[in-house]
Amino acid sequence: MTSPSEPCTPVPVTAAHHPVLLDEAVGALLDAQFNQEVRIWIDGTFGRGGHARAILSRMRAGDRLVVVDRDPAAIEVARELAAQDSRVLVIRGVWTDAVAALARAGIREWHGVLLDLGVSSPQLDAAERGFSFRLDGPLDMRMDPEQSPSAADWLNSADENEIARVLREYGEELKARRIAREIVRRRPLQTTRDLLEAVTQVLGPSRTGRSEATRTFQAVRIQVNDELGLLRAALPLWFGGLASHGRLVVISFHSLEDRIVKRYFRERVVPPALPRRLPVRAAAVPAQARLVGRSRTAGSTETAHNPRARSARLRVLERLL
Repeated sequence: MTSPSEPCTPVPVTAAHHPVLLDEAVGALLDAQFNQEVRIWIDGTFGRGGHARAILSRMRAGDRLVVVDRDPAAIEVARELAAQDSRVLVIRGVWTDAVAALARAGIREWHGVLLDLGVSSPQLDAAERGFSFRLDGPLDMRMDPEQSPSAADWLNSADENEIARVLREYGEELKARRIAREIVRRRPLQTTRDLLEAVTQVLGPSRTGRSEATRTFQAVRIQVNDELGLLRAALPLWFGGLASHGRLVVISFHSLEDRIVKRYFRERVVPPALPRRLPVRAAAVPAQARLVGRSRTAGSTETAHNPRARSARLRVLERLL
């Protein structure tokens, strides 16, 4: 964890980075009212700091902002920001590690958490990271390049059944079995082009202008980074540390993520089930949380400037107890 020095003008947002649903997400996060002199906000997916800078611009002088990321490139940018604003704390790691690090620092309660799920633009646009089929580069896809295995490691060692399962479950790919068989036949795969060619061999060239490899690349990325497993583990941890009326704000980019978030939020809104013998009516037991408005999507103006915002969906949960 980094504890920075004096506040200053924040580092400008990288030109290639366009934070999605910026005003909606930050507004939902900070709209709750608290009496505490010091409020603690969490940006659980710092990326290049677009949302974090917007949060800082609306925070009070005594507030603190904890920014979390597992990507070393993102952490480098976060530390530059922290060196200029003493309200910023930086944690490198996955969400479960971040909650443990906060506890060690004596922080066990916070007033709002923002999670912007998925891959950041700088990750997609860097060929050496191997996230995109549009750029030929090493078949890596790791959010943290110091962790193992890479996408190439996994694809070159997993059996055909496992690859097919991942493509089917995480990419919702109808021809998962055939693609998995082609991947195994072509091994070893080393580059993004190798994987793209394996998929194209099965599915053929795109007829819509959008590559049919999108689903496969998404599935492999989710598998390599354990994205859904970490999300399932993190939601209860972040919600569990919320102060009363604190908010958990989540931006998801595909149905698998959104399904997990939607289900978890609904479970918190419904009062807990009571044993039949207790002399208490279910209606007398309050819910843990409330949904703040309906889910929101990016408007036409934003999607025109940032096509990656088209699939984004924002959900907000406020803790009541």
